[in-house]
This record gives sequence, C-alpha cells and structure tokens, in this order.
Amino acid sequence: MRSTDTHFVTRARQVVLALCISLSLSAQVTDRDLFDAYLREDMTVWKAYVDELNTLNSSSAALNSEALLYLYGYCGYIVAEAKKDGKESLLPEAKRYVAQFKQHVEAQKATLPKGHYEMYLSAVYVFELRLKESIHPLKAMSLAKEATKLAPTDPMVLTYYGTSLFYAPKPFGSKQEALEWFEQAEQYFRAPKWQYCWLRKANEMYIQQCKEKLKNN
Repeated sequence: MRSTDTHFVTRARQVVLALCISLSLSAQVTDRDLFDAYLREDMTVWKAYVDELNTLNSSSAALNSEALLYLYGYCGYIVAEAKKDGKESLLPEAKRYVAQFKQHVEAQKATLPKGHYEMYLSAVYVFELRLKESIHPLKAMSLAKEATKLAPTDPMVLTYYGTSLFYAPKPFGSKQEALEWFEQAEQYFRAPKWQYCWLRKANEMYIQQCKEKLKNN
C-alpha cells in the first residue's frame, strides 16, 4: 500500500473514532443538561463535558462550533476563578484549558461558521491577556468587530462583541454601545434553536446589567 493510501486510511479511522466519541458524548449530556447546570452555576458538569471533548485533541476537526462554545464558556469561567484572590493555584489549570481551546480553534479555522474563528480567536487573546500569556487587547477588539461584519445576524457573534465593549476600558469600551449589541443579539436569540443555549441567558444578564449601570450613572 502506498504511503498516501496508508495516511488516508489512518486519517479516516481517526475521524470515525472521533465521530463515535462525539456521538457518545451527545447521548450522555444534552444541551439542556449543560444549560441547567449553567443556571445552577454548577460548572463541575461543564468541566466533565469539556474534559471529554478534549480527548478528541488529536482529531479536533471533529469538534463543531457548538462544542467550541462550551470550551469557550468554560475557559471564561476557569480564568475568572483563577484570577480571584486566594485561588491562584488554579492558574496552571486555566492556562491549560485556554491552550487546548486555542488549539481546537486553529484546527477548525477552515470549517467554522462565518465570524466564529475571529470571535473565538479574540476570546483566546482576552483569556491570554488576563493570564499574562500574551498582550493583544487591540487585536482582540478588532477581531470581535470583524466577526460582526462577517456574521451580522449571528447572535453568538453579536453578544460576544457586546461583551467586549462591556468590559473594555474607555475609550474602547462603552456600556451604552454594548447594550445596543446585546439587544440586537436578543432579537436573534428568540429563535427556537437557541432555547438551551447558555449564551442566550448570559446575553439577557448583560442587558440587565447595562441598564442598571446606565441608570445609576
């Protein structure tokens, strides 16, 4: 058998194995399970899920955008936890998850929906900035904005840009502008497909926070 044929067979087997594992994960944990865990603030469920997702590391092209959304969400959680006083011991773990997330994002660059690569890469830069692994705040904001141009009706992309504006210091950030993006995203999140999307709930929370902060200023 020629080397090219051997490579093709090996790659095919990897993809089939990854698909089987992915289907197994889907059968064990549903979007509703993960959504309910998010509402309970029980991220141990998410940790178990993303840890299994990361077993696909050698065949990461099998992961889809929905799977990356959970990796992104867990990275946001563990990075925030690691930055809290008294929880510095979580920093190595946070760095490991962010590195895994970055690897998956780069592996899927050609297959992700429009705007998602830019959105996720922006998130990587934000996480790395918080962990002092890299310093690309302007690049992160630029990528977030570019994602909205590529996917102007994707609520995931719109709410991500809103989040970027919400947390960015002036003159780059703006609670009023962030609210406008969150409200745009909210319109698209009304579609039934987003019922159990944790990002939809997060978007609602940000709308409320923006309104409260603007009211008090």
